[in-house]
Amino acid sequence: MNTPLSGPAITVGNIALSFHRAAAAVTRRVLEAHGHRVESIEAPHEQLFRLQADGQVDVLVSAWLPSSHDTYLAAYRDQAHLLAPHYHPYCVWAVPPYIPADAVREVADLARPDVAVRMTRAIDGINPGADISRFSARMVVAYGLDRAGYTFTPGTEADFIAHVEQRIADEEWFVIPIWRPQYLNRRHGLRPLTEPKGLLGAVDTAAPVIRRTSLDRIHPGALARLDALHLGNDGVEELDAWINAHGLTPLQAADRYLAARP
Repeated sequence: MNTPLSGPAITVGNIALSFHRAAAAVTRRVLEAHGHRVESIEAPHEQLFRLQADGQVDVLVSAWLPSSHDTYLAAYRDQAHLLAPHYHPYCVWAVPPYIPADAVREVADLARPDVAVRMTRAIDGINPGADISRFSARMVVAYGLDRAGYTFTPGTEADFIAHVEQRIADEEWFVIPIWRPQYLNRRHGLRPLTEPKGLLGAVDTAAPVIRRTSLDRIHPGALARLDALHLGNDGVEELDAWINAHGLTPLQAADRYLAARP
C-alpha cells in the first residue's frame, strides 16, 4: 500500500469462514488506503459477536440480518452502527447437477423411498452456531427425513468442503446445506432445492457492523467507501474462488478485486 499507515489501529473481525475472510480482506484494504493500521481477528459466529459486544472488535464483517445473526447482534444493537449491505446472502439445500431434476426437485423428495435408497443420508454441515446448521437440523425433523434415515452433523468448514469435493468426484447422490455466496456453487453448478416450509430463512442483508464508540476513530473517507461498497453475491463468490480454487491469499484476492474497481 502506498498510503502511510499512520492512522489509528482498527480491529476488523470476521466469522471464521472463507467467504467472510474474503470480504474482510477488502474491508481491511479500504481502511489501509485511508491510513489505518488494521488488526484482524476471526472467530466462530457467536463468539465474534460477543467479542464486538465486549469492545474487542471495531468493525465486524458482516452481520446477516434479519434471519441469521439478529439474535447475536440484539444484545448490543444500541451500541452498533450498520453500514449499507455489501451483499445479500441466503441459505439453500442443493444437490449436484448430475442428480436429475425430475428425481429431486424439492426437499420433500429426499424422503421418497426410491430417492432415499440412492442418497448418502449423512448430511454434513459447518459449525453449529452457523445459521445454515441451525436451520438444517430443524429441517431433518420437519420434513420427516429422520424417519428415512437421514442425519445432520455439523463440523468444520474444511471437512465440509472435503466431503463435498470427494462425493462429487465419486458422483454420489447427496444433499448439500450451503449458502450464497460460497465458491462451491459456481465451481460445481449446484442446484438449489425448493423448500416450501421456509425453514431456511429469508434473503438477508450482509451489513458491516461498527461499534459506535469506534466511529470517530475511522477516517471519514474510509467510512464513505465502505458504506458505498457493494460486492454482491457474485463478487464475494469470485473472491472466495480466487482464494480456494486458485491459491490466492485473502489480501491478494482483495487487491485484485479493488484494482479492477478503482
